[in-house]
Amino acid sequence: MTQQVGIDPEVEPSGTGCVECLAAQGWWVHLRRCAQCGHIGCCDSSPMQHASRHFEETGHPVMASFEPGEDWFWDFTQERGFLGPRLADPQSHPEDQPTPGPAGQVPADWQSQIH
Repeated sequence: MTQQVGIDPEVEPSGTGCVECLAAQGWWVHLRRCAQCGHIGCCDSSPMQHASRHFEETGHPVMASFEPGEDWFWDFTQERGFLGPRLADPQSHPEDQPTPGPAGQVPADWQSQIH
């Protein structure tokens, strides 16, 4: 079976939350995982949209959902979703981690701040 460009199923995720949001004490709506390097970034509904920024900065074309129960991928270059191979565990952030998250960082008016 041929491996799709931009997917390395052996690479583990960079953590359990958006790397940049955690560093800046920010927050996110949903999480996305770079299928090439494992970077965890926040979705485009989140205020900072770090997953898309990761694609723009690195050219890594494929993101996977990092939400419990979701197994879809998104190819930025082809602008299409698809089902892909199983990536290295864990498959999502911990189920007890709130969405949006992280706990204690989400403002009360978060819904008015999403894209």
